[in-house]
Amino acid sequence: MPFLHSHPLTLLLLALLPCALAQADELRSTLQDQQHVAVTIYNDNLALVKDQRKIAFPGGKNMLAFRDISARMRPETALLRSLTSPGSLYVIEQNFDFDLLTPQKLLDKYVGKTVNIVRINPATGGETSEPAQVLAASEGVVLKIGNRIETGIPGRIVYPDVPANLRDRPTLVMSLDNRGASQQEVELSYLTGGLAWKADYVAELNSADDKLDLSAWVTLTNTSGASYHNAKLQLVAGEVNQVRNEMRFANLGASRERAMIAPASDMVEESLLEFHLYTLDRPTTIAENQTKQVSLLTAAGIPVRKELLLRGANYYYNSSHGDLGQKMKVGVFVEFDNRESAHLGMPLPKGVIRVYKKDAAGNAQFVGEDHIDHTPKNEKVRLKLGEAFDMTADKKQTDFTRLPNSAKGGASFESAFEIVLKNAKKETVNVVVQEPIPGDWKMLSESQKHTKAAGNTAVWHISVPPESSTKLNYRVQVRY
Repeated sequence: MPFLHSHPLTLLLLALLPCALAQADELRSTLQDQQHVAVTIYNDNLALVKDQRKIAFPGGKNMLAFRDISARMRPETALLRSLTSPGSLYVIEQNFDFDLLTPQKLLDKYVGKTVNIVRINPATGGETSEPAQVLAASEGVVLKIGNRIETGIPGRIVYPDVPANLRDRPTLVMSLDNRGASQQEVELSYLTGGLAWKADYVAELNSADDKLDLSAWVTLTNTSGASYHNAKLQLVAGEVNQVRNEMRFANLGASRERAMIAPASDMVEESLLEFHLYTLDRPTTIAENQTKQVSLLTAAGIPVRKELLLRGANYYYNSSHGDLGQKMKVGVFVEFDNRESAHLGMPLPKGVIRVYKKDAAGNAQFVGEDHIDHTPKNEKVRLKLGEAFDMTADKKQTDFTRLPNSAKGGASFESAFEIVLKNAKKETVNVVVQEPIPGDWKMLSESQKHTKAAGNTAVWHISVPPESSTKLNYRVQVRY
């Protein structure tokens, strides 16, 4: 508001002083009372916070303002309980005040009410004050001063009070009935948005492309509007459908099959119902508006298989097409087993694996990345790194015939194809050709032997000599 010439600190002090007087009868709990905080973060921008504090309560009815909590709390999930006197502390009513104090919010709250306009005489330096009614505040201020309407007034606005639900930080206000000790340790647990985590992996291939070293980081992002100091951090990997059930399950003593991930890791993994729980073995501070990385795992010498793959399509088996493509790209894939025998063998949270390889000078160069889903132990991890530069393919349909319909009325086709694989490298390259063939099919002839990888998939493993080419011809009959 350019017409207001008040110092921000002066305005804040003027606002907070009446607020403090108005709320003097409520108990306040801040981070100074905090004894312990635990944060469990789920994959889908959701977290469970357990905030333990030591608070002095007079007996009987009390009003407690629980401050320094998440601004994105889901208030319907908030639960306060006494740890030292269970069953003696009752919450009668609670209100989540998340409308935070700013000059604009304060002005908005006073629409229709009376404020004072203080002006300074530029000649004498003296101040004058007169009452004014705030008529509007959405796009600039409109004031009624006496019998006139004014906007753009030089000076400052002085407010008589701060509305009770307008606070300087998110606050959960609870009406309590204390029937226990005067000083208690309590725990406030709640679900909140604004806390998220994801796994980021870094893999480095060796020179022979047959082994890789893998490290993983957990990347935490905190936009919840609060900081969590020296928190016990836990991460849940898995697709949690009912978060309330997850909270209940966490207290059921679920399966506790523990496994140390690696000596260099800060995380301990265990199974939790049908999910996986990762616990940081030391406290950590998750500051507001911060991205933080924590080591998840390290593993070296993982055997890997590299594959060059030319994948076809099923549309050209039931019609005539001719040329199907020139200089077609051949995909580059790497695959490894998530097994203990392969120096790994642990549940891998979903995330992005970025792959590097050292060049001739020993500098690590980025060679591709791919996303993996949650991967259990003993499953395969398959990554597409890109398209091969020195391998191309030409494909064409060399013959097509529509056969007479069968007795059952189904259509039948016979077609022949030629695939020329070209290798510009100075060493032999092996390429996998994968053709998804629809319907009930039968291979009539082929220049190299195929394997039937699945009911609708024919696969050839083709060796292409250095700086040369290899031709694959095959004829297939398809019935629908």
